[in-house]
Amino acid sequence: MTQRSVVHSTFIIDRFYPVPPAKVYFALSDPAAKRRWFTDPSNPMPSRHEMDFRVGGKEINAGGPKDGPIHVYNATYQDIVPDQRIVYSYDMLFGETRISVSLATIELHAEGKGTRLVLTEQGAFLDGHDSSATREHGTRELLDALGAALTVEA
Repeated sequence: MTQRSVVHSTFIIDRFYPVPPAKVYFALSDPAAKRRWFTDPSNPMPSRHEMDFRVGGKEINAGGPKDGPIHVYNATYQDIVPDQRIVYSYDMLFGETRISVSLATIELHAEGKGTRLVLTEQGAFLDGHDSSATREHGTRELLDALGAALTVEA
């Protein structure tokens, strides 16, 4: 029998973007805008990105190396307050194996002419397939990509 385990963890990431909350919210909520920073353009395997941005709506992002298992992100939007808050739950799969289940909250706060984004993630990392440190690192990279996309569009 396979040894089963779960590690619970919470991390918080704080970012400042020099654009108003409405622009950050647009980059998070518009499918075409999100595709520009949320998918991996250097990945040799074409990715799948579908997004229905509404409470109860789903988002799927799938991709991976040409010769390896597909990574799949399946999210459901739980709460949306335009320009202020997005709460979503999601699971991650590596091939057919579920590696984590998380609840994430993005808060957007006007700060001067910019936006303070605070992302809080509470995760259950399953059977040693993933870790909070790995997820936090990947999330930081995604938020860096969001910042780069906002800079290009500004």
